[in-house]
Amino acid sequence: MSAGSAEADGVVVTGLGATTPLGGDTASTWSAMLAGRSGIGRIEEDWAESLPVRIAGRLAVEPTDVLDRVQARRMDRCEQVALIAAREAWADAGRPEVDPERLAVVIGTGTGGALTLLGQDDVLEASGVRKVSPHTVPMLMANGPAAWVSIELGAKGGAHTPVSACASGAEALAQGLDLIRLGRADVVVAGGTEACVCPLPMAGFAQARAHSTRNDEPTRASRPFDRDRDGFVIGEGAAVVVLERASFAAARSARAHAGLAGAAVTSDAYHITAAHAEGQVRAMRGALADAGLSARDVGLVHAHATSTPLGDLTEARSVAEAIGTHPAVTATKSMTGHLFGAAGALGAVATVLALREGVVPATANLDAPDPEVALDVVAGEARAVRARAAVANAFGFGGHNASLVFTAVR
Repeated sequence: MSAGSAEADGVVVTGLGATTPLGGDTASTWSAMLAGRSGIGRIEEDWAESLPVRIAGRLAVEPTDVLDRVQARRMDRCEQVALIAAREAWADAGRPEVDPERLAVVIGTGTGGALTLLGQDDVLEASGVRKVSPHTVPMLMANGPAAWVSIELGAKGGAHTPVSACASGAEALAQGLDLIRLGRADVVVAGGTEACVCPLPMAGFAQARAHSTRNDEPTRASRPFDRDRDGFVIGEGAAVVVLERASFAAARSARAHAGLAGAAVTSDAYHITAAHAEGQVRAMRGALADAGLSARDVGLVHAHATSTPLGDLTEARSVAEAIGTHPAVTATKSMTGHLFGAAGALGAVATVLALREGVVPATANLDAPDPEVALDVVAGEARAVRARAAVANAFGFGGHNASLVFTAVR
């Protein structure tokens, strides 16, 4: 569908890219979601043996199988996957010809180069200063993924890095929307990335009792909205979209996957880890108001739904209050695990595809729906849904809330 069918002063999504536990690109990830396949498995490395949690959503395709070897060695894993997803999104958008100063990048992350930080600290302790990599700082810095993508694409309109825990990827899209609306860019490459499947964060989450401990059945461990959910499963990967001013996209006859009609970012000012319904409700209502839409216009909600007992219930109540119980609801973390800083961006990609294709992936492992969740959660098989608009939620530790509103382009 041509971007010309969207409002000339709106913002459209023209490119999609992803590398996830379900597949090395958007198409394979989406196909796996529709089929209900899980990307969660056992961690086979020795370092996991002493951990109470030994499961994770690891990448389906190793970044080093895709990137130039020399370049990959200078990048943290979170930077590698961000670049892979950005390349796919850029190609999918048709590689727009845009003034470099009108092209911006916004890539969010929760932890940045955690693997480099922890790994090089081990090197320092074991072998001394002279063995530490000279690339350590560029590899560990949180702005590294945005910087690498901006260098790759020649983007001189700004390289930005929202760091807002699990809301980072969605907040990146919200910032991209603002950059275009404010007239500071015509094209923005926006998304999220994360790669921190390693002992320290996993041990910390386990101590906080946030992780699922279903080590013997990894594919069934992540079960959002299920009565027997017991925590999230850590995942890794990246998702990136190309956002364009609709008139700019139309002028080059670009295809629009969907419109990004509105966004809102709120903060709870409540608790460093506990979810708070009030802030979530304000985010959803604010995003709808920003889009000029009402709750009745929403036919789909991509829930943040990490599979924690309290978090899922809080969100279910927030969605019911802010939007209602009429939309179809999906929670794809049931298949990918929780990609932290990339989660909101991957949720956005799934939402855009659901709107474009008119089909919503089922929430896996929803065997015994929580009776306190009064939502129409899609379960069992993917469902045909022709929605006009959809909301994608992402909430993070620290009380960060981000909601995005996408609209179908017919």
